[in-house]
Amino acid sequence: MRALIGLLLALATGAAAFAQSYPARALRMIVPLPPGATTDIVMRATAQELSPRLGQPIVVENRPGGNWVIGAEACRTAAPDGYTLCVVNSDTMAFNPHLITNLPYDPAKDFTAISNLFFLFEGILAKAALPVNSIAELKAYAMQNPGKVNFGTLGPGSSNDVFRQWLVNEWNVDVTGIPYKGGGNVVAALLAGEIDVTKIGMGNVVGQLNSGRLKMLAIQGTKRSKIVPQVPTMQEVGLGKYPLRVWWGLVTNAAAPDAAVRRVNAELVKLYREPKMVEYLEGQFVEVAVGSPEEFNAFMKSERDRAAETVKAYRIPRQ
Repeated sequence: MRALIGLLLALATGAAAFAQSYPARALRMIVPLPPGATTDIVMRATAQELSPRLGQPIVVENRPGGNWVIGAEACRTAAPDGYTLCVVNSDTMAFNPHLITNLPYDPAKDFTAISNLFFLFEGILAKAALPVNSIAELKAYAMQNPGKVNFGTLGPGSSNDVFRQWLVNEWNVDVTGIPYKGGGNVVAALLAGEIDVTKIGMGNVVGQLNSGRLKMLAIQGTKRSKIVPQVPTMQEVGLGKYPLRVWWGLVTNAAAPDAAVRRVNAELVKLYREPKMVEYLEGQFVEVAVGSPEEFNAFMKSERDRAAETVKAYRIPRQ
């Protein structure tokens, strides 16, 4: 009994000492996107603001590709010391387990939740030359031109490709998915007329809102955006049954010290609830969603269950 009590006291003392000293060196933040993407820009701003609060630099490391698998794997194999912060999304943690055969990580076992971050305001966008000006007209055009409408995606099984396949089933149309490596690449293709339509984070098109080079047909969010109040929500244009929104969150790998998780969570939540930061995030077309590690963990589980239902209901094939 004395030995057990001694062990527990030693563990408690060690945990307290870790909490007081963490972080003692620079942290790294793995972002599974190429530089310049909306989430990359937001997370670089987050790292810059979070760094002085933690008292250490935060180095952003871009690990794009592979339907987010490359970034997730870099996180899974990192040392479990709380010094690797990993940006994940609805594809990484909810859809990939149901869409990718032989997925090299288990989202339920290989990571420790820190906090949800935000939901994206995503827009359904069309190239300027496409002869449609509304979702109703897009549906009619797709029905009249089977197989001729190209939809930009981030690859098979990505969230926007899942939406494309949902739309195909919902409208009974034939729309072809064209994969790209990042949101910026999708927008560039849309501006160049290489694709007809896409659903992408609105932060990717901030600089093009008034250029006349693309059309915004609808926006996905709980309300209209203050920046483009004239654009209707998906609910308003008859797409309200689509059950999913793209979200981004922060995790570390399994077995990371709880003290590290709690410290990062506390500073992150305070940062994201400050009016100045909220204003910045809204300007990037994101909706703040921070909370506790327990809340984020439960949310990810519910999202995996919802993704499984969506994949089954709309017969989305595994890769």
